[in-house]
Amino acid sequence: MNGAPVRDELKVFSGRANPGLVAGICQHLGIEPGLATTGDFPDGEIMLKIDEDVRGRDIFIVQSTSPPVNDHLMELLVFIDCVRRSSARRVTAVVPYFGYARQDRKDESRVPISAKMVANLITSAGANRVLTIDLHAAQIQGFFDIPLDHLYAAPVFRAFYKSLKLENVVVVASDVGRMKSARGYAERLGCEFAAVDKRRLSAEQTEAVNVIGEVEGKTALLVDDMISTAGSITEAARILQEFGASRIIAGATHAVFCGPAVERMRNSPIEFTVVTDTIPLCDEVKQSNLDVRVLSVSKLLARAIKRIHENRSVSELFDLEEDQGLLTF
Repeated sequence: MNGAPVRDELKVFSGRANPGLVAGICQHLGIEPGLATTGDFPDGEIMLKIDEDVRGRDIFIVQSTSPPVNDHLMELLVFIDCVRRSSARRVTAVVPYFGYARQDRKDESRVPISAKMVANLITSAGANRVLTIDLHAAQIQGFFDIPLDHLYAAPVFRAFYKSLKLENVVVVASDVGRMKSARGYAERLGCEFAAVDKRRLSAEQTEAVNVIGEVEGKTALLVDDMISTAGSITEAARILQEFGASRIIAGATHAVFCGPAVERMRNSPIEFTVVTDTIPLCDEVKQSNLDVRVLSVSKLLARAIKRIHENRSVSELFDLEEDQGLLTF
């Protein structure tokens, strides 16, 4: 007896966190975004309806858990549950920016490990795997009991920095914990690397105390994974200026920009800042006079999604040079 045909079409749905990024991903994949209606009930609860058949399909839900973090996180969970209950064959949560990532350990008594709790929530909602970019703490990969693919935005940044044709460059880690990343940038760009030694005074304030490496008279490419309140990156820029850096260009994957970030960036010696579109620029940044340049990770995510859909290795993306087709199919 002939049964119903197996359906394994790829579908990419967007939450409300970053529909522009999803449009770019779908353009590179040559498909239309999945059809869904999202909104809020009068009491603030999330309303969601999938407007097309997803039975037996390979579903990717793209939603950064960016500010407002709790709203976007809850919408992601509802979305996952909805497509799972609609008989999707597989559900992948594509979380370009993973909120709560800084709460990854107990650094004092009686505090939660919220990153692990969020990982549990995504798994319990029904996700079969997760795809993300530049986690704040690498150990979060181990918080998930389902497969997780961790991408790096570094090749996108390197391609941009190469296009600037800068001379006398040094790549600078915003703190010693980012030295491995800075070394990787420096090796690919053919330059030296350095690191800022800092200490954290509070959740919103850090103090840079030294620079490890030579930066005097050089163009410093200051690298970090995110700009939140901008305390770390502006303190790092300040001490780089004190140590004689001639130019300071900041780069960070996730443009959170909350609290006093814009004011701090405006008063810093940073010439311009490079970010990606894992998070849309907030209105305060758009309306400011800050020079913020946005690179898209849509091609990078599209390639990873295509490989996951075809059950091919995602790690092979890391072995490709950006000028050999990392951003093309």
